[in-house]
Parts: sequence; C-alpha cells; structure tokens
Amino acid sequence: MSAAIDTGNELLRITDLHAFYGESHVLHGIDLRVDEGELVTLLGRNGAGRSTTLKSVMGLVGRRSGSVMFNGTEVTGLAPHRISRLGVGFCPEERGIFAGLTTEENLLLPPLVRSGGMSVDEIYTLFPNLYERRASPGTRLSGGEQQMLAMARILRTGARLLLLDEITEGLAPVIVKKLGEVIRLLKGRGYTIVLVEQNFRFAAPLADRHYVLEHGRIVATVRKDELAAKTGMLHELLGV
Repeated sequence: MSAAIDTGNELLRITDLHAFYGESHVLHGIDLRVDEGELVTLLGRNGAGRSTTLKSVMGLVGRRSGSVMFNGTEVTGLAPHRISRLGVGFCPEERGIFAGLTTEENLLLPPLVRSGGMSVDEIYTLFPNLYERRASPGTRLSGGEQQMLAMARILRTGARLLLLDEITEGLAPVIVKKLGEVIRLLKGRGYTIVLVEQNFRFAAPLADRHYVLEHGRIVATVRKDELAAKTGMLHELLGV
C-alpha cells in the first residue's frame, strides 16, 4: 500500500475504525487521512463499506469503535449535530430533500455552523437551475436538481469538510459534467472533500488520492501521480 503524501495540515484522520449495524460488522479497521484542501475518493464495489465510512464519521451508524479526529478533535463520542457544528457537511445518497418545502426554503433550513459559507446569491450563481426553481416544491425537482440542492445546503452552512455520497448516481451525463465542474471549483476555493463514488471515470481526474475498499477494509491507496501506472489494478479491483 502506498503511503500518503504529507501535503499540508491534516483535517481528518481515521484510525482503526470499526462500524456495526446491529450484529453486522461492516467496517474492519479503516485507516485513512485527508489533508486540508485535498479531495479524496472512496472507491469500491457495492457493499464495500464506502458509505458506511462517511456515516461513521458523522456518527450515523449503530455502533463504532476506533478514532475519528476532525481538525484535532476526537468526534467518535459526539452526536451527529455536534459533528456538523464543527464544520463537517454530509450530503447523503438519498439527498434528504423536504418535499413540502420550496427549493429556497430547503436551502435556508440548515443552520450556519461557522463563517465563510456561501451566500444564497453565490449558490444561485453556482447552480443557476436552483435559482430558476427557487419557488418550486421539492417534489417538482428533477433528480439532478435535488442533488444540486443537497450539495448547496451544506455549502451555505460554512462546512469546511464535505462528505459527498454517490452524488452522480442515476443522473444524466450533462448533470454529471456540471457536478464535476462544481467540485473542481470548490476544490479551487480550498474546500476539503471526501467523495464516495461508483463512477471511476468521474472520480479519477478529480482526486488527489484514491482509497479502495473491499469488505470493510482499505485494500489499496493510489495517489494522483500513480494513477496512470495503477489504472489496470484499479479496474480489476472495481470491476470496471
């Protein structure tokens, strides 16, 4: 396994993380780090434990052990809302849009957790579709618009670490391309991003480092500068 490059200030450190749903032991000792300003992907087949890793960071699993350090603070004993208020934004695969609220009401719902979040005007510039649909109820939004809204909500809060779970799942290629452009822009602005992604072709050019999971364990770590040499191995592990 390749060692991570020390590229800056460490923002997230996961050490020997185990996670359980009831009696099911899903994560078996995950170790990873994410430096400030990095974009890291969690790759793997369905059921590998990628989404559970994000949920474990947020405290959204039945039981967990090991250590999750965010910006020097141990968070494994904290409730999810406390973790969010430290500056961690979670965009779940199911998006969590409130159907009875308008786009703008959904956008304004989460509290601000720290300064530096995007203004509503900045978000509408980033996602013009949301501006056009700002008065539409959540039920009227397309899948792509719902995904944009789910991301936009956490950008407004001031979160500095973005945990993005399967944001391209089931979306049209034009929307996937737009989301890729947004992620590049966010990375350029200094956001730190952990991206769970099934679409390797989408994830490959975005990430500084890829972690590959199998059966709740990290089985490979590939840096950006190793990608060309290790693409064949990644395709084999991912079944691409």
